[in-house]
Amino acid sequence: MTHPHRRLGAALALTAAALLFAACASPQDPATAGEETATPVPVDTPAATPSGDPDVEPGADPTCETLIPADMVAEFEEIGWTAQAQPFWVGEVQLTEGLMCVWADFDGPAGDHLQIFGWSEISDEDAAAAQEQLEAQGWIREEAEDGVYVTENPDTTIATDDEGYGLTYLFTDGTVTHADTKQGLVLIEWPRT
Repeated sequence: MTHPHRRLGAALALTAAALLFAACASPQDPATAGEETATPVPVDTPAATPSGDPDVEPGADPTCETLIPADMVAEFEEIGWTAQAQPFWVGEVQLTEGLMCVWADFDGPAGDHLQIFGWSEISDEDAAAAQEQLEAQGWIREEAEDGVYVTENPDTTIATDDEGYGLTYLFTDGTVTHADTKQGLVLIEWPRT
């Protein structure tokens, strides 16, 4: 017989994972914005050191294994995680030259433990359209010295970093990066020079 707390935990984990992927993949109907509330769950984003991977040729296309530092890839692999490459969507804008990577234990039991990293070139027009769509869905825009951050509304964020940020995009001149937390953005090392 399955213990009731285990069933509840599994159900919550599946629900959290489904909501996280739904937030990444589909736009929210503005009419229903704010109806769902979730308690933010802190997520530890491991610190990484720049890899300076000599095997990555400047100008090469990114892969899930080269988008982030080599030591981070090794840590993920050590705990049994693998990456799945997915199309890079920002709101309703698909960036066909981009790469979105989800790192998790896809062979293990369902859960909400995963890391998301994405990078793409983006035109000024697509960046403006994507930001506008995200803001219309309740995402929050923050301008900073290093670019424009657009992050999930904290009222609907499932998992957050130490500063309370969940899924976050960083728009800079001609590129956009994405991670499951704002702190996770610092792990993206692309393009390599």
